Amino acid sequence: MNLDDLVARARRLAASATPGRRRLLGIAGPPGAGKSTLAVRLAAELTGQAVLVPMDGFHLAEAELRRLGRTDRKGAPDTFDPAGYASLLTRLRAPESGTPVYAPAFDRRIEEPIAGSIPVAPHIPLVITEGNYLLLHSDPWAGIRELLDEVWYIELDTAERVRRLVDRHQRFGRLRTDAEDFVRTSDEANARLVAATRPRADLVVAFTAEEAPPPLDD
Repeated sequence: MNLDDLVARARRLAASATPGRRRLLGIAGPPGAGKSTLAVRLAAELTGQAVLVPMDGFHLAEAELRRLGRTDRKGAPDTFDPAGYASLLTRLRAPESGTPVYAPAFDRRIEEPIAGSIPVAPHIPLVITEGNYLLLHSDPWAGIRELLDEVWYIELDTAERVRRLVDRHQRFGRLRTDAEDFVRTSDEANARLVAATRPRADLVVAFTAEEAPPPLDD
């Protein structure tokens, strides 16, 4: 399934929205598979019909991760606020006339979530959200799936996915040896957890290294 097919499917989902009931499209998959890249491209193709609200806005702040002793596992399920994410998705499903919803973003340059960064106007029929754990069936994540109208699972050739992860960590300041160690011990542990959720997706989009769109710079 190519990008045009995916855009057409997302457009049909947006067209199925009704007054007071916005549609939510989730894009899941392991770290480095290309979720963010695809989500950004879909939102750009559906300008005026869709807004991207990433799950990464619900990363716990660095100070809280230090307090909890979880900084070396950043990106694991217990380094997010899934209850806050579910609450936002619930609000987004039922827009109120004249009232925008403000969602948080995640700034990789400072590795922190930024509250109130993404406005979602009430007339927008589709919200695209992407993240590793949209299909996770264990608490406290289990309720997320039922809040989403569709979830697509993105997968990429493992060697290429790992290469892109290492490159991304380097781009944002890690030494190569540190980046490789973090991918091996943290990202790949999360990837195995996410892979088990694949059967819960409505659609699986598998990219080869040649087919995958180039990674984003942020």
